[in-house]
Amino acid sequence: MQLPNNKKIYFASDQHFGAPTPELSFPREKKFVAWLDEVKKDAEAIFLLGDLFDFWFEYKTVVPKGFVRVLGKLAEIRDSGIPIYFFVGNHDLWMEGYFQKELNIPVYHDNQEYTFGDKTFLVGHGDGKGPGDMGYKRMKKVFTNPFSKWLFRWLHPDIGVGLAQYLSVKNKLISGDEDVTFLGEDNEWLILYSKRKLETKHYNYLVFGHRHLPMKITVGENSEYVNLGDWITYFTYGVFDGENFEIKKYGN
Repeated sequence: MQLPNNKKIYFASDQHFGAPTPELSFPREKKFVAWLDEVKKDAEAIFLLGDLFDFWFEYKTVVPKGFVRVLGKLAEIRDSGIPIYFFVGNHDLWMEGYFQKELNIPVYHDNQEYTFGDKTFLVGHGDGKGPGDMGYKRMKKVFTNPFSKWLFRWLHPDIGVGLAQYLSVKNKLISGDEDVTFLGEDNEWLILYSKRKLETKHYNYLVFGHRHLPMKITVGENSEYVNLGDWITYFTYGVFDGENFEIKKYGN
């Protein structure tokens, strides 16, 4: 994809709307909607790299209550012709077809490759990648098992969603979150993962979420690992203008 003049590609991740409660996350939701309103003016495409919601499960006829402002704004932007790409995170991995059918937004469950201009990208949420994180990797196998999803579907939504929201906020093992402190290049799993990916194929940018820490680190010749941060503490996002990738902060 060649970017038209003055057009940009935007990336954001880890909003965790609904946590710790819908009421407390509501101001963050409004702030994110304001950001979407701003970037739609020059966006060629928007990438959402997972954990938009702190919990999401699609029953056959029911989706979690709330988030109408975000969903409505995404629908408006998509209907205007701007592509939006969604990558599931560890908190919203139970997405099925709702975004595709209702919003016309493709949903990806693993990394995808893109070329914008002469720059190559590897894009994903980042959970379960690289060495370590074994507790979460085991838990993810349980959560993504079709039988587990079938069992959960039999819970009444008031019980199932309430239980999942409680565990999502309270249980670090299930959430997959680590203490949001930079561990150093030799210990950050996604940095190690990025370097390993570069051994077999070159990318200019390897863009992930999940770690909740905004960072841009050189991991090879003309290659940078990018973590987008979050919309809980940092309110950061990525923007690519056709030549350079920057991490920026929205608002105060």
